[in-house]
Parts: sequence; structure tokens; C-alpha cells
Amino acid sequence: MIQVIHRALDILEFVGSNNNTPKLLSEIARQLQLKPGTCANIVKTLTLRGYLDKLDSQKGYQLGRQVFSLTENSGYQQLLIDAADEVMAKTVAELHENVLLAILKNENRLVIHRKNSAQLVQANTPDEKKAYDSSTGRLLIAMLPDDQLERYVHEYGLPSASLWPHAHTKQRFLQQIQKIRNDGYALIEDSVQIVGIAAPVYRSGKVVASLSIYIPSFRVNAATRTKMIRLGTRAAKKISTALSVS
Repeated sequence: MIQVIHRALDILEFVGSNNNTPKLLSEIARQLQLKPGTCANIVKTLTLRGYLDKLDSQKGYQLGRQVFSLTENSGYQQLLIDAADEVMAKTVAELHENVLLAILKNENRLVIHRKNSAQLVQANTPDEKKAYDSSTGRLLIAMLPDDQLERYVHEYGLPSASLWPHAHTKQRFLQQIQKIRNDGYALIEDSVQIVGIAAPVYRSGKVVASLSIYIPSFRVNAATRTKMIRLGTRAAKKISTALSVS
């Protein structure tokens, strides 16, 4: 019997018993009768691996995205879809372009919900593709906490110049990451066919999904681009608000 594995599982089970209420480190240690130092080390490792999320605003821990990605948790995905469905439909009606909701799955971004327009010519994108090669994927990667971002790059490497121009070296990659964080959205225009904007969807202070509007490049001009950014960021904020009360 490997004691540390049992302790790690005990922590995940305790935090997950009521995941809507963040658990303080001291509370975890007290409830599971762990020494504070031992508990802190295990929690730190689980957080680094993405199995726990630290909520700085509340100084507590919740289950992280990696827990849900193990089984592609349908219940959790349905929670996101329910919060996003009406907002996405209204965005499509206003802009007459396609909208999707996506999450990060290992090195790919995975679409979990779509709303398509009635346009004769539409921008199409597969349900699963390299995260570096999409606005939603770039946004989700950029919004990872620094330690998880470092682990992501260590595991999957930097993007090639063909997938993400101007981000194929460590310095340029970090510059692109910082730009997305500063802007609050990711805009991809390096494709000759599609222009996409992605905005972050938050729950409990953490980015859990990305809302994207994507348009055939021949229909995009300066005014359209501005409207995409405005509607995309607004829609993502509305979904985040809906999740905060779910």
C-alpha cells in the first residue's frame, strides 16, 4: 500500500465532495488528519498537474480541469453547454456567423458545442484540432496558470512556425501569450481562409472554456473584426456570469 497515493486520492475525494465550495489548505489537512507540510506538498503537486485549481480570490482549492478531462466528464460539459446555449444563439442571430464553445484536451482543443449561422458559405473547423492552430486553443493555453503553462510546453513543445507564426521560439511564444492575456482575447488571422476570435469563459475565477466566433476571411473587414471582438468578449462574460450562479 502506497500511503502518499491514498492521501492524494483522499484529498481529491474530499475537495470533490462539494466542488462548489473551495476547500482551504488548513481545512483539508484537518479533515484528513494530515500534517500541514505533508498536505501542502501533495496539494502543490496535484495543483501543478492540473488536478486541483487554486482560487486566489478565495484562497481555496477546487477540482481542476485534468480531473474532468480523464473521462471527458459529460456532466461538467453539459453544465457549460447549458450556460452557453442561449448566449451563443443570440450571438449568431446578431452577427450571422458561426460560434463555438471549446475546452482544452491535452494538446488539442475540443469543441463541445456549436451554433451555426444560415450563411451559404460558412467557416468550418473540426471538433478536435491542435490547440496551437486555433484561436480557442491559443486562448486556453495562454490563460493557463504559469506553472501549468510551463508544464504544457514541456510536455507538448513549442508550436511550429506553420501552426503559430511568430510563436515558434520561447521568447516569441511568451510574447504572444502575454499579448493574449493583456488583450483578454485571442485573434487568429494567419489563416488564408478563416478569421477567428476567442474569449475566455470563467468559473470561480478560472478559465474553463473558450467562446469563439469564426468567419470566412473574405467577409472580414475592420468593422467586422471590431464587432467580432465586442460580441465575442461580451458573450463569454455572459456565460461566465451564468456559470457563477450554477
